[in-house]
Amino acid sequence: MRVIRSSAPVLNDPVLEQYLTELGNRLVAHAHDVKTPFYFFLLRNDEINAFAFFGGHVGVHTGLFLNADNESQLASVLSHEITHVTQRHLARSAEAQAKTGPAAIAGLLGAILLTIAAPQAGMAAIATTQALATQTRINYTRLHEKEADRIGMQVLVDAGFDPYASGDFFAKLANRYRYTSKPPQMLLTHPLPESRISEARIRAQQYPHRHIPDDLSYQLAKARIQVRYSSLSAGAALQLFEDQLKNRSYTFKDAALYGKALSLMRSEDNKQAEQIIDQLLKKDPHNLFYLDTQSDLLLGRDDYKKAIAVLSKERDLKPTSEVININLANAYIEAKQANKAIPILEEALFLNKQSPVPYLLMADAYKQLGNRSMQYFVSAENYALAANYNKAIDQLNYAYQYAQNDPLQRARIEARISQFKQAEKQLDTLKN
Repeated sequence: MRVIRSSAPVLNDPVLEQYLTELGNRLVAHAHDVKTPFYFFLLRNDEINAFAFFGGHVGVHTGLFLNADNESQLASVLSHEITHVTQRHLARSAEAQAKTGPAAIAGLLGAILLTIAAPQAGMAAIATTQALATQTRINYTRLHEKEADRIGMQVLVDAGFDPYASGDFFAKLANRYRYTSKPPQMLLTHPLPESRISEARIRAQQYPHRHIPDDLSYQLAKARIQVRYSSLSAGAALQLFEDQLKNRSYTFKDAALYGKALSLMRSEDNKQAEQIIDQLLKKDPHNLFYLDTQSDLLLGRDDYKKAIAVLSKERDLKPTSEVININLANAYIEAKQANKAIPILEEALFLNKQSPVPYLLMADAYKQLGNRSMQYFVSAENYALAANYNKAIDQLNYAYQYAQNDPLQRARIEARISQFKQAEKQLDTLKN
């Protein structure tokens, strides 16, 4: 995961992270053989793809949101990837390859790491490493894909989603890219012969047919990605949502309005954007998408007092919400009240140690307070999240210099330097 952060465009957006995590955990709650916590994350990439690897990590490209019509279709992909983890497909592949000797298993693990860092080079390395067992690997992968399809659909249905979503989404992809010379990455890693689509539809018929209403949160997440993280220009994004509102071609009018508000902000028309967000908040005052945007607008016009008041009130209702905590801490820092931000950020890190956002904000808070030792200490943790151990150690050395009168802090720094040096050796061993 640290290698991915260092080499891939991981999206650090608390609103989208919280949405994806809640959706993923809803599915995990209905999965069997769950032996590890799951961690869901987004990559800013218009390609349609998702993948899973050791430790319950599931990565989702933003392109998946851009192409899925509804939440059930997104959930069908997530349930498939969750099943790859619960059924230990990657581990079972490694175990199968281990029978050919230690060199093969070492080569496989190194190739997996390389694939994460540089997909094209990694796939070439895997092909080379596994040259003597290519057919076995292909058969094993097909077996895993069928198993993930079958068990994943059960998870999807048990979690309350549409069983037909899987077949519909993959049929949509297959039709769209049927005659293209370069299919999306998902079709390369998840081949879609007609038989697989047919099997998905036949399997769906085994479940009672029920109407699954679309979800507003999904459409809000999709609109946020379209405006902020897709290849659309500011003008094109605004036109997209204005056309939806004019032609009533939206799934939810509120999602189209939200997309328009974000587009207006991107075009620096904050006044009109704020009018729309205020209108949406009157209907849904606790919606995290709207509250996050309102916070940005209030801070944009230096109304720190109102931003803090709104977010503090909301935090009483949702004390563990990453969206609320991050926005409130940021508001305190902007208001030159960094001492109030630090305990909030510490709680955020306790709940999610894999997010760099709290570390970045905490470094700003300590800098504002003049605590240089802690400023460099938390900056080191942020660099370590991206496997940049050299830079992390440099930051710790600076922190050590500013901690001359604090022997306990110096001991912490020394211990962390030792841990980072060891982690760097382990990473070099895998790469080589």
